Amino acid sequence: MAKTFSEINKKIKKGKAVVLTAEEVIKMADEEGISKVAEKVDVVTTGTFGPMCSSGAFLNFGHSDPPVKMNEVLLNDVPAYGSIAAVDAYIGATASSRTKGMDYGGAHVIEDLVRGKEIKLVAWSVGTDCYPGKHVERDVTLNDLNQAYLYNPRNAYQNYACATNTSQKTIFTYMGILTPNMSNATYCSAGQLSPLLKDPYLRTIGIGTRIFIGGTTGYVSWEGTQFNTRKPRTNLGVPTGPAATLAVAGDLKGMTSDFLRACVMYKYGVSLFVGIGIPIPVLDEEMARFVCLKNSEIYTNIIDYSVGTLSKPSLGLVSYEQLRSGSIEIEGKKVPTASISSYKKAREIAQLLKEWIMAGTFTLTKPVAPLPSDRECKPLKKNREVKING
Repeated sequence: MAKTFSEINKKIKKGKAVVLTAEEVIKMADEEGISKVAEKVDVVTTGTFGPMCSSGAFLNFGHSDPPVKMNEVLLNDVPAYGSIAAVDAYIGATASSRTKGMDYGGAHVIEDLVRGKEIKLVAWSVGTDCYPGKHVERDVTLNDLNQAYLYNPRNAYQNYACATNTSQKTIFTYMGILTPNMSNATYCSAGQLSPLLKDPYLRTIGIGTRIFIGGTTGYVSWEGTQFNTRKPRTNLGVPTGPAATLAVAGDLKGMTSDFLRACVMYKYGVSLFVGIGIPIPVLDEEMARFVCLKNSEIYTNIIDYSVGTLSKPSLGLVSYEQLRSGSIEIEGKKVPTASISSYKKAREIAQLLKEWIMAGTFTLTKPVAPLPSDRECKPLKKNREVKING
């Protein structure tokens, strides 16, 4: 029998909802079958914790006296974008320090704020009649800010490639260090725990969906950048490469460094580990089948990252069960694998979200609008050739 968001929320509020993590529901399906999952289970919780470069925070500092229109902003010597309004700024996770380079960046500023540390704010302006001040310096903490919220344009990728390197030299990438001659392979997904792999056609996830983000409640605000639903899919509906993404937002003041952590990819740059969990309502048997997808049924492409063009060749498909085994076979060669996302943290997020729902403190939101069902991610167009006469 089909269920609705409203019916499930009523059960949550009464403490009668059946809530399982993505791992728990797979075990139930193996023992009792998909039909029983559809009948008995109301919500399945998911989780992911990995580096999500397209992240950052909007901050409002309040006005100094005399007031300053903050055109240029540094936070712990990391550039933030200040040309929004007088005392608003956006700091991107991958921004690098002017003095420390790739060893410290926007992600570290965000984590330091969450940890309660003081941040050095330095801002400049040309000065105007209504904002006569030209310079301000302050030490600020998260509690000093009027608003501080994470707004991430692209998070929670629906699948991602497995990376390897066929060249004869080591390369340094956002997928970590890839050693020569396919001597290692890295991947970045929680597989069977990953949110968008449990709802591959985004039937229940859309604009307005309430989520777990960074240790607090947040929301899906829009489709993520590079959103792409035209990726090839397996016969179970799962994309075999980077597909849908989410733009998400949440209050930085409620977050914790347990689920929001800066990192440095050696010789590549700064990124931010973000913890995201999404509850998936089991509305019918089709959704039951999706939430029960397991690592052996979820595949991704193995991509050669040594090729310096946009279209990198695929060296074949591999399942997350194979990836998590510790080694895979590529063109007859046994290659060790490693994940740059944390499955342990993903499991913690799914469990914590389950506990919130069972306690009645977290209910589901039906999307106010769906995410696109047919969207292509296009490359940057080439410049037109200009012909000069004569």
